[in-house]
Amino acid sequence: MRRRKIRPFDLCLRILVYLFSFVTAAALIYLVGYVMARGIPYLKPSLFALTYTSENVSVTPAIITTVIVILMALSVALPIGIGSAIYLTEYAGRRNRFVRIIRLTTETLAGIPSIVYGLFGYLFFMIFLRFGYSILAGSMTLSIMVLPLIMRTAEEAILAVPDGLREGSFALGAGRLSTIVKIILPSAMPGIFSGIVLAIGRIVGESAALIYTAGTVAKVPKSVFDSGRTLAIHLFALSSEGLHTNEAFATAVVLIMVVVLLNLLSGTIARKWTRS
Repeated sequence: MRRRKIRPFDLCLRILVYLFSFVTAAALIYLVGYVMARGIPYLKPSLFALTYTSENVSVTPAIITTVIVILMALSVALPIGIGSAIYLTEYAGRRNRFVRIIRLTTETLAGIPSIVYGLFGYLFFMIFLRFGYSILAGSMTLSIMVLPLIMRTAEEAILAVPDGLREGSFALGAGRLSTIVKIILPSAMPGIFSGIVLAIGRIVGESAALIYTAGTVAKVPKSVFDSGRTLAIHLFALSSEGLHTNEAFATAVVLIMVVVLLNLLSGTIARKWTRS
C-alpha cells in the first residue's frame, strides 16, 4: 500500500503539538519534583500532631478542616448544580431563551475571581447573616463559587447522552422522571464526576475566598461556627510568615497528595458507578 505523503503544514502542526505537550509535561514534572524534593525531607511525625503549636506547625487540623469544607460545600453545590442542569436540559427546552440567559450567567460567574466571592461571602454570610469567621461561612462561599462549574459540566454530560436512549425509554412506557433517574443520569455520571473532581480541586486549592470567611485559626473546629484554616491557607500562612519555609514545602507535598488521593477516589467511584 502506498504511504500517504504528509504535507508540510500538517507536519508543522504535528511538531507544534508534540512540542507543546512536551513543554506542559516537563513543566508539571519539574514543579511537582521540585516541591517533593524540598518538602519530603521535612515530613516529620511532629508535622502530623493533632494539636497545632508554633513549634510543630502541624497540618492535621488543616487536613481535617479541608475535608469538612469539601463535604459541606459539595453537599450544597451538588444537588443545586445537578438539579439545575437536569431542568435546563430535560424540562426547559434546549432552545429556550431563558436557558441561554442562564448559561451566559453561569459562564460569567465561572470566570469571576475568587477574591470577589470572598468579599461577597464576607458581606453576606458574615455581616448580614452573622455567621462570623466560621467553617459554615467559608463552605457556603465555596459552594457558590463551584456551583457554575458543577452545573456546566453536568449539563454538558447530560446533553452528551444520545437522544435514542431517551426515545427508547419513552417508547417502553417510562415517564420522564424515571428516564432521567434510570437512564440519563447513569449514562452521564462519568462526565458529572469529572466536574466533581474539578470542583474538589478548586475547593482544596482555594485560599482567597476562605481568608475573608473561614479565617485562619489553626485548630480542629468543634462546630461549623468555629473558625479554621484549610491546607491552602495553612500553606499561605507558613510561607508568608517566612519562619517555617521548610514546613511550608512539606505542607505543599501533603496538599498535592490529598488532591491526588481525592482524584483517585472520585475516579474509582465513577468507574464502579459506570460498570453497575
